[in-house]
Amino acid sequence: MQKQLYLMTVFLLYFLFMVPSFNIASAGAGESTDGENPFTPRAYLIRYWNKEIHNDLPKPAFLISKASPLNSVDAATFTKLAGQNALSDHLPAFCSAANLLCFHDLSPSLEKHDQDANFAQYLNKNFTNYGTGRLGRVDSFKNYSDGDNLPVDSFRRYSRDSTGHNDKFDSYASDANVVDQSFNSYGAGATGGAGKFNNYNEEVNVPNLRFTSYASEGNGRKHSFATYTDETNAGSESFASYGKNGNGAPNDFTSYGHSSNVIGSGFSGYGEAANGANDTFTSYGDDGNVPQNNFKAYGDGGNGGVDSFASYRDQSNVGDDSFQSYAKNSNSAKVNFANYGKSFNEGTDKFTGYGQGSVGQTVGFKIYGVNNTFKEYAKKGVTFGSYTNKSSATMATMGTSGSSVNRWVEPGKFFRESMLKKGTVMPMPDIRDKMPKRSFLPRSISSKLPFSTSKIEELKKIFHAADSSSMESMVKDALSECERAPSAGETKRCVGSAEDMIDFATSVLGRNVVARTTDSVEGSKKNVMIGSVKGINGGKVTKSVSCHQSLFPYLLYYCHSVPKVRVYEADLLDPNSMTKINHGVAICHVDTSAWSQDHGAFVALGSGPGKIEVCHWIFENDLTWATAD
Repeated sequence: MQKQLYLMTVFLLYFLFMVPSFNIASAGAGESTDGENPFTPRAYLIRYWNKEIHNDLPKPAFLISKASPLNSVDAATFTKLAGQNALSDHLPAFCSAANLLCFHDLSPSLEKHDQDANFAQYLNKNFTNYGTGRLGRVDSFKNYSDGDNLPVDSFRRYSRDSTGHNDKFDSYASDANVVDQSFNSYGAGATGGAGKFNNYNEEVNVPNLRFTSYASEGNGRKHSFATYTDETNAGSESFASYGKNGNGAPNDFTSYGHSSNVIGSGFSGYGEAANGANDTFTSYGDDGNVPQNNFKAYGDGGNGGVDSFASYRDQSNVGDDSFQSYAKNSNSAKVNFANYGKSFNEGTDKFTGYGQGSVGQTVGFKIYGVNNTFKEYAKKGVTFGSYTNKSSATMATMGTSGSSVNRWVEPGKFFRESMLKKGTVMPMPDIRDKMPKRSFLPRSISSKLPFSTSKIEELKKIFHAADSSSMESMVKDALSECERAPSAGETKRCVGSAEDMIDFATSVLGRNVVARTTDSVEGSKKNVMIGSVKGINGGKVTKSVSCHQSLFPYLLYYCHSVPKVRVYEADLLDPNSMTKINHGVAICHVDTSAWSQDHGAFVALGSGPGKIEVCHWIFENDLTWATAD
């Protein structure tokens, strides 16, 4: 009995020592813990806040709400599994309980469909061998995965060796978030028929689309991509061995990537050794922001191919295109670049081995852009008409004056400090959080997980990230940004737990700090009127730590402190009724000398690095920390 009492006493003393500020009643406004188990990650976070931050100001309810939702038992269980490197075996349960971003594990499907199929509002499926060897018929994917969060679809050997089979992808995955779709050997060896992608992935956030051996060795099968990835944000698309060894297969890309933001497209081995290929790229990458396209061995060894690039990347902001071994060793290829690369800001185009070793080719560049490199280029059969050079007054004006603002820079995304004045009416950008909903991990779990590019394979195993998948790209991109060397004067850290964020903010600013964000998304994409304005620290230049979400399986923030900023709070009013609709937080960067010339702020406002200050609102679920007034 005495031994039991002794052990209970030791445990109690250990508990009181290890759990900081064990006082549930000390929770501030917006984070009530009435009736809550004191061993949950959320309760621990509130106690940690009270211990580390030395003021009684209200805690930000939105940040507290992102604490891990794990209960005390699950938190202990998954912490133990993380320490044993066994989370991978329990991933679905872990993702569900901890509110993480995880993709469905699609098992191969050999389901047969003997009749025409209409896949309306169908989600997360693996179409393996679907339509293989079919004669005729029509399959329609309309509103498939429309508005879905994290749709994952696999079309492997779809329509392979079919004859006259027509596929229609209309409004496929429109307005979806983090799309992962794989078309592997789609239509390979097919004869006739057509594949139509209309409004495919429109207004999608971070797609990862892979077309591998798509229509390879096909005969006369037509594919059209109309309004494909229109107004899409970030992400990448890969066309590998698309139409390889095909015969008479026309492909039409119309308004592909129109008004998209940082979309990368890779065409590797596209049309290689094909006969009579006919590809048309109309308004491809039009009005886009930094489109990046890589054409490698495109049409290599082809016969009688016709490629047309009309208004390609027209009026986009910057952009980089690489044409490596394009139409190399081909016969009688006809390539026409009309109004190509007329970027709003100067882009970069590289042509390496273009047409090298070809016979009877005709290549025409008409009204072509600037800043291009031609290396090992075919010397015959090439014409340049109305080639724009760097001395062009029109391009120079567009690139430096800011008088012609590209539409990709959303109105109100950047503004001058003088706009923060009572009575000013200005556009409010879309400040809604478009990231998937996720929660922090408890530090007890996050500290046990690998977090470096050197351990990428371990991370991929834990979160079931296949090679070339969206999950792999997401993890690699986040780690790369977190491991990037800080810019001049920047102090940075990526944090996967709220406790880590508190530690970083207090290490830079001290313990008397406040975390601020814009109250809501009211006023987004509308005009607002500035009401009363308050400058933090009296409106003087101050220190701050801003934290922005990164796309990662668990909630991850990129936090950094940059020199010379001013932080403001402002009431936002409806310009017509004059009623308050929101309370915004804005940060103004006084020193922009380290920013690039092609930064969107200078495209929108004119001027250049170091010449003006630039302000922007704090978006939903982002935040900025500053010393309390």
